[in-house]
Amino acid sequence: MAELDMTRIPEHIGIILDGNGRWAKKRHMPRMYGHRHGAFTLRDIAKYADSIGVKYMTVYCFSTENWKRPSDEVGYLMKAPSQFFKKFFKQLVTDTNIRYEVIGRKDRIPAILSDTLNNAVESTKDHTGMVLTLCIDYGSYDEITTVVKEIASLAKEDKIKVDDITPELITNHLFTKDYPKLDLLIRTSGECRLSNFLLWQAAYSELYFTDTLFPDFNPDELKKALIDFQSRDRRFGGLSK
Repeated sequence: MAELDMTRIPEHIGIILDGNGRWAKKRHMPRMYGHRHGAFTLRDIAKYADSIGVKYMTVYCFSTENWKRPSDEVGYLMKAPSQFFKKFFKQLVTDTNIRYEVIGRKDRIPAILSDTLNNAVESTKDHTGMVLTLCIDYGSYDEITTVVKEIASLAKEDKIKVDDITPELITNHLFTKDYPKLDLLIRTSGECRLSNFLLWQAAYSELYFTDTLFPDFNPDELKKALIDFQSRDRRFGGLSK
């Protein structure tokens, strides 16, 4: 395997955490077993990414469409983060310099999860390491619809003109408006689609698909993705230099 060039680490990585259920099924265990192990994987790769200089990692934890899943699985996913943070709070918060953020709808998740997420954000607000953003009850359609409504309201109130609506204005109203451009988007488990994740942000990001199920996506697997990223010729619509 080629060596990782530490001078060309992507600034912002997005990851679709896929394959937890299939990982558990292969082991004749319930899907929740896979989600639990996926949480440990996320902890490990976040620490690794922070250690090598990644500035932002945005991860797809629960989509606006995931409410369609079986009620017992949804119930587990709404409770598990609270239990995980409570048990591993020192490892996740005190012993790292990672700063947590959360994006997505806030009106449908239970109070116990909301309180846990708010606590993680508040407890790490002064951290200066990588920003780990958990996308929970998030979907790009919902995000972009929210942006359109906000901009339409500004136009209705005569605060902007129609000609003021530019890609830059839209970007500045996204949930990720304070983040750098998305450099690399990773999806695990062999699925090759974006599934309503960071659709606007991914316009010129590099895409990396791997058959590895997320619980097995350890720091070495992330390193492979980063080495592959560094082999790409990023032209952004132009020609190679």
